[in-house]
Amino acid sequence: MTTAVIADDERLLREQLRARLAEVWPDLDIVAEAKNGTEAVALTEKHRPDVVFLDIRMPGMTGIEAARAIAQLQVDDDDAETSATGDGPPWHGPEIVFITAYDQYAIEAFEQGVVDYVLKPAERERLQVTVDRIKQRLAGRSAGDAPDASGMQQLLQKLTAKINPGLHPRLRWIQATVGASIQMIPVEDVLFFISDEKYTRVQTATLEALIRKPIKELVDELDADQFWQIHRSTLVNTRMIAGVTRDLRGRQLVAVRGHPEKLEVSRSYAGLFKGM
Repeated sequence: MTTAVIADDERLLREQLRARLAEVWPDLDIVAEAKNGTEAVALTEKHRPDVVFLDIRMPGMTGIEAARAIAQLQVDDDDAETSATGDGPPWHGPEIVFITAYDQYAIEAFEQGVVDYVLKPAERERLQVTVDRIKQRLAGRSAGDAPDASGMQQLLQKLTAKINPGLHPRLRWIQATVGASIQMIPVEDVLFFISDEKYTRVQTATLEALIRKPIKELVDELDADQFWQIHRSTLVNTRMIAGVTRDLRGRQLVAVRGHPEKLEVSRSYAGLFKGM
């Protein structure tokens, strides 16, 4: 049975959506309801649903921020190549549906085919269209089509910038530790960022530096068209990509100009280099 989580800070709207879904998708099992984005992420991690309905504007963590956190759960699970219980196939994340009164934001997401949306108040006819599309995408997963985690992350980054312009101003300089000194590195000179548990390595053609800012914060602050996330721990400057190859295990490896290191592309982001 297909499962879902509903997240909306207004109880009456949650009840209305549940009732409408019962009409157009009677065999959908709504396993949990959340009052905010933080709860939505926690309940999604707990229940691993097939679909999550997210109010786009909620207090605290917004629906878009929650969607980004949920997409990261998908990436982490894919990279681990195992399910939460360890005795089943990996969970590839839910289909995301935004519940919104802000049509101009949702349409962009909808047109890219990464997520769907329902305008408030949810009407039966429009919800039926959404349900039909979700069923098609879930059927595609059953047939072996992987969800587009890379497209999801980039789209959500752009939507966040539209809804909160100026919340995360674009970085122009990286203040980093190089040996015993602090240097200001122009962002356009960075070849890639790679994180471990404590530090993020900033690599240019001429130097290697360390910062304490994690990848998830850099994703918010860098231009999504210039820096692509290719792994949960790696961002690469698209202008510095020299090529993409596959190793004997079938993994995609990105070569960058000006540095010998090859960067592994996790399977969640393999769609960035379709046809390679």
